[in-house]
Amino acid sequence: MRVVFLGTPEAAVPTLRGLVDARHDVALVITRPDRRRGRGSDLVASPVKSAALELGLHVGYRLADIDDVEVDIGVVVAYGAIIPSAILARVPMLNVHFSLLPRWRGAAPVQRAILAGDEETGVSIISLEATLDTGPIHLQRHASVGEKTAQGLTKELSEIGAIALLDVLASPDLLAHSSEQAGEATYAEKLTKETFRLSLTSVDLFLRTVHLGGAYLFIDAKRLGVISAHPSIVHVAEGVVARVDGEVVLGTRDGTVAIEEVRPEGSRTMSALAWWAGRRGTDQPRTWS
Repeated sequence: MRVVFLGTPEAAVPTLRGLVDARHDVALVITRPDRRRGRGSDLVASPVKSAALELGLHVGYRLADIDDVEVDIGVVVAYGAIIPSAILARVPMLNVHFSLLPRWRGAAPVQRAILAGDEETGVSIISLEATLDTGPIHLQRHASVGEKTAQGLTKELSEIGAIALLDVLASPDLLAHSSEQAGEATYAEKLTKETFRLSLTSVDLFLRTVHLGGAYLFIDAKRLGVISAHPSIVHVAEGVVARVDGEVVLGTRDGTVAIEEVRPEGSRTMSALAWWAGRRGTDQPRTWS
């Protein structure tokens, strides 16, 4: 099948590689333009562009470039922009979406599933519509959430999604038949800086936020990134951080968390105990927020 592929992050790469391995003719890859990153502000290609060039595929940055190729179908995986209806009218497109639609339509379905404490999520292969993640479903595959990090769960779903997409393309029945989304729709709002700020609300919410990656809190008005943590049986009061029985523990409203690895602002990742030992002043408890 002759395909145009649209995608940007690392999570889209397994599907692109799968299409090539399955001998589909990827006529064009559309991705987001190179971005400036790092201290030197060097231009860096998207993971999809890097993979496409490695595979010897033609890369473009404009949706209008689709008008220059003849294809049977489009495949979209985390492209990062809405596809206009005029293009969808000319090229039917399948979307690999990382949730069990209609739950978690939108930009951050994996992270929202983790934050909400969902036990299960998955991948939906849908026909793309101009409206956000509303298209009919050709195939869904399920995955447990458990204690997985957003990075780990996204990687798992990207691999499941690649296989599911290829299954749909290989099946005339799955490709020709789809079912409308059923159930309550929820919206996966875009992540903001505040999404990653750790909360006093509960141990569970604290740990789920840590699983997102990039979680942080403030102690003595200084920002501290929290890389990993686990529940603790030690008791400390809500909002208190202290070293107790060989652990650095923080009190929430319903229990205590022990932090394992941290990243102080402007410093490297280290154990929580090494961070605590390096603090100036006494070993007295502090407050966190």
